[in-house]
Amino acid sequence: MPQSQTVAKGVIEGYLERMPEAVRDGDTVTFDAASIYYKHLNEAVRDEIAGGAKRIVLKNVNGQRYIGTGIRERGVKIEVHGCAGNDLAMFMGGAEVEVFGNAQDGVSNTMDDGKVVVHGDAGDVLGYGMRGGTVFIEGDVGYRVGIHMKAFEGKVPVMVCGGKARDFFGEYMAGGTLVLLGMNSQFDEQPVAGDFLGTGMHGGEIYVRGTVEEWQIGKECGVFTADEDDLARLRPILEDFCAAFDMDVEAVLAEPLTKLVPMSHRPYGKLYVY
Repeated sequence: MPQSQTVAKGVIEGYLERMPEAVRDGDTVTFDAASIYYKHLNEAVRDEIAGGAKRIVLKNVNGQRYIGTGIRERGVKIEVHGCAGNDLAMFMGGAEVEVFGNAQDGVSNTMDDGKVVVHGDAGDVLGYGMRGGTVFIEGDVGYRVGIHMKAFEGKVPVMVCGGKARDFFGEYMAGGTLVLLGMNSQFDEQPVAGDFLGTGMHGGEIYVRGTVEEWQIGKECGVFTADEDDLARLRPILEDFCAAFDMDVEAVLAEPLTKLVPMSHRPYGKLYVY
């Protein structure tokens, strides 16, 4: 084997074998995630939670995947300092994750319960199949956010995005509440939402701060202005969101909200083959 390949192999093997060191202070455990392989980091987090830790602090996170995945213990909080990798809080069932930075794709994939707060932007396919819990994103989000969100056994998932979104926001949405504010965005010239807003939607409700053009909206959606009853239900959600990011809820509600709801529970029923 050439020397360069031998050196590279040794570096990779050393990286994979390195386990994070825990610093404990009461029920708080801190890990330095720098250069830690994601599997080892998540294994260490799960072990500490099983041992009774209530607060996990992850420093220097740089794209490690699956943080918080499958954590079902209530009263547990994971703090992520850095950029969280794909599938943050996937299958999570009651814990809380707060990211002080950006998050990549798949945040809250099939999440059942709990809370995720991201102090930054997030990527594509957020909330895929999300069945419960709350997700707050401070900034912009990518494509297919809220796809297949659904209410499940009395749970109603909620996602609020403070910035702007790309195409297919709320695609095939089957339940829950999805809110897009367009306030904390780095894209001044971009519309609040991209094309195909609510395409295939057959449940739940979408709220967009301000107005959206007819050509942006999926044909399956009815479009209304949020009324007093809608705002009464949304206010506690928006107050919680604003508290997380030090925003003024009155400023958020100073603009009218456009409400999208499905016009049919089987929008493509005539296209199905039986």
